[in-house]
Amino acid sequence: MSTNSYPLLQAVNSPADLRRFSRAQLKALAAELRSYVLDSVSRTGGHLSSNLGTVELTVALHAVFDTPRDRLVWDVGHQTYPHKILTGRRDRMPSLRQLGGLSGFPLRSESEYDTFGTAHSSTSISAALGMALAAKRKGEDRRAVAIIGDGAMTAGMAFEALNNGGVSDANLLVILNDNDMSISPPVGALNRYLAQLMSGQFYAKARGVGKSVLKQVPPLLELAKRLEQSAKGMVVPATLFENFGFNYIGPIDGHDLDSLIPTLENIKGLEGPQFLHVVTKKGQGYKLAEADPVTYHGPGKFDPAVGIVKPTTPSKTTFTQVFGRWLCDMAAEDKRLVGITPAMREGSGMVEFEKRFPQRYYDVGIAEQHAITFAAGMACEGVKPVVAIYSTFLQRGYDQLIHDVALQNLPVVFALDRAGLVGADGATHAGNYDIPFVRCIPNNVHCLPGRRA
Repeated sequence: MSTNSYPLLQAVNSPADLRRFSRAQLKALAAELRSYVLDSVSRTGGHLSSNLGTVELTVALHAVFDTPRDRLVWDVGHQTYPHKILTGRRDRMPSLRQLGGLSGFPLRSESEYDTFGTAHSSTSISAALGMALAAKRKGEDRRAVAIIGDGAMTAGMAFEALNNGGVSDANLLVILNDNDMSISPPVGALNRYLAQLMSGQFYAKARGVGKSVLKQVPPLLELAKRLEQSAKGMVVPATLFENFGFNYIGPIDGHDLDSLIPTLENIKGLEGPQFLHVVTKKGQGYKLAEADPVTYHGPGKFDPAVGIVKPTTPSKTTFTQVFGRWLCDMAAEDKRLVGITPAMREGSGMVEFEKRFPQRYYDVGIAEQHAITFAAGMACEGVKPVVAIYSTFLQRGYDQLIHDVALQNLPVVFALDRAGLVGADGATHAGNYDIPFVRCIPNNVHCLPGRRA
């Protein structure tokens, strides 16, 4: 694919190149990068909506931090196409998700800028915390940044890491990429000012002096903490993350480089665990994807000028569709049956089930361990749970599968989609371990095999 129409992007072969750009040039670069992502994915297929939403954030991170010395850990990794393009892999985009080509997720063996493989969700904070504390242990002055989506924050592992990170002395920055809400008026000039104020050295030093003085009088220190939280709470949802021990900053507009860059520059100079809340929009800059981010989440090849066109002839029935019909048929016959999914309604063929039986449909978010034990609890009460889960994600709830279901001999049905090799998504999404790891479990855990749709 020619880069002649992308003059600034063509000049970026590593993040060091873009660090020489002015703010105005960075804004123009972001526009070129968004167009290049759209052009690339329309030719190869892949994840689109999420990548269009992280363009400015990616530009800002590489402009402010000294990557790869400073570590960026993306979670989940399917929104890293802009990151790959800016880190020397621009010309390899035509090979995306193909044999011998670019991986659709961060891959340590592919680039030194891919600091951690994050094809499964909710691992970034743990990994970045490990990197930050390892740097401190080795006496290295570098930063670790975890960029985590709001969907990935539904997993318990993310909160386990926050709980650990908040009591550490790590120079860790967690960025919450919140793309599940519109950018409302508070995420404007006032919040831009407040975010820069709260991430500045004056605020940090004043906060530190206040704590050192007031700690001699514990009741006053506690009162000051509550007043600070209340003041922040009037304009930001800070309390949860502050209680974990993080200094909360935001929310700010994740598509505004004039907000992102100064705030990140301020945060870079702060010590200890920091939490930055940015608000982005899936599909940003491409109206069709903005209007329907689910359809444009992972499209095949398409013409950007036309958009995704439904095939005129019906496609062959997949095992996923067969399962979806079976689930509806069984639910119609037995009112005790419920369907459970860890955020995989479309992929697991449960769209029709949710429409027909909304009161018996449970999407627990990206929380596979919880999904399995939740199903076990229902089974204890005579309900008949069917857990629809990707084969590769069932691995994440293996202890619950053994301990909470099998050893108690509870009647839970597991419908494993994406069994076997899955091609473009690569090794991290291959469901080639399910038969050996399920067959050795006692009490006949029931599995319904599926294949990639």
